[in-house]
Amino acid sequence: MSRKPKHQAISSQLRAEIAAGRFGLNDRLPSETQLVATFGVSRPTAARALRDLQAEGLIERRAGSGTYLRTGAAEVAAIRQLGLLVPGLETTEIFGSICGELASLCRAHDYSLLWGGSTRPHADTDSSQEHSQEICRHFIDHKVNGVFFAPYELVAGQEETNRQLAELLRGSGIPVVLLDRDVRSFPQRSDFDLVGVDNFAAGFMLARHLLSLGCERIRFVARPLSAPTVNARITGVLEALTQHHLQPAPNWVCLGNPADLKFVRSLTAGNLTDAFICANDLTAARLMQSLGNIGLRVPQDVRVAGFDDVKFATLLSVPLTTIHQPCQGIATVAFDAMLERISGKPIPPRSLMLTPSLVVRESCGNYLSKKGASQNRPR
Repeated sequence: MSRKPKHQAISSQLRAEIAAGRFGLNDRLPSETQLVATFGVSRPTAARALRDLQAEGLIERRAGSGTYLRTGAAEVAAIRQLGLLVPGLETTEIFGSICGELASLCRAHDYSLLWGGSTRPHADTDSSQEHSQEICRHFIDHKVNGVFFAPYELVAGQEETNRQLAELLRGSGIPVVLLDRDVRSFPQRSDFDLVGVDNFAAGFMLARHLLSLGCERIRFVARPLSAPTVNARITGVLEALTQHHLQPAPNWVCLGNPADLKFVRSLTAGNLTDAFICANDLTAARLMQSLGNIGLRVPQDVRVAGFDDVKFATLLSVPLTTIHQPCQGIATVAFDAMLERISGKPIPPRSLMLTPSLVVRESCGNYLSKKGASQNRPR
């Protein structure tokens, strides 16, 4: 079993002593020099431990005087619980990785993590949303220090539901950090911290790659009521087309079920498309299956790309070109943002966007020549 880094071991012990009431408001905590001598560590390691406690809002460091407790620090140190509200955990693979990493970070920093459970969206989502409200009240009753929230998608009335859940928590004094998506529709922004990938840049990157392969008739496929991140990706694709002086077809954004063969036939009618960009890898996988069912080959007849780089993207019959979601990085940045919110620092709402990366596999036809691809396309 791996041991905690030395600075975390120091901050954990000090945190336990704070929770136990060892220090009063007017008592100085051990200085960096004292911590160096007590724990046998370097001065930068001791300083890092104190910075961690300061970021959590437990202590304040007064220049020329020393380190003291902040008001209410003992109660905060004793609670040390964070909440996790992810309605799409069962249906969106990236959230499994993000939540697992958040759980590891909580353990490393001596926080317990209350999983709010997952509620699979249904056509009738009233019970699902009521359950999420119950989870929020559970978080409030347990006085959690903060909540990570990945808002609903693919359900009617999702924007209002997401806003109500976030406001319910904030109204009880609980900081909220949003994961992957906002509670408002793109390009609007709420006043909550949001951590995710730069979806505009991701859409631009993926479209530019397909354009470099000779694709000029690109369509975007998504499910109705998709998350605001999808609209950001669409906007990025449109910008790439504009920079290449290409005018997309009036119906180039196609909303429907990629498993519906009637819908997919409408997408391919008239040979008007040479590439599909899908809102996520699951949509792309289902579209590829449907294309095969109506006799079209990927990538010889039409090219396909997705978003997220989930595990099954490499296991499809034609491995999927996609945008990689840096799940570990999203979790790390979100956790750091939460610690800053808990500390009470007067920080304005932030959009903390990580840089996406393109993963090229067979589905985009990267290995095909432009001429060969056009010759193979059915007439």
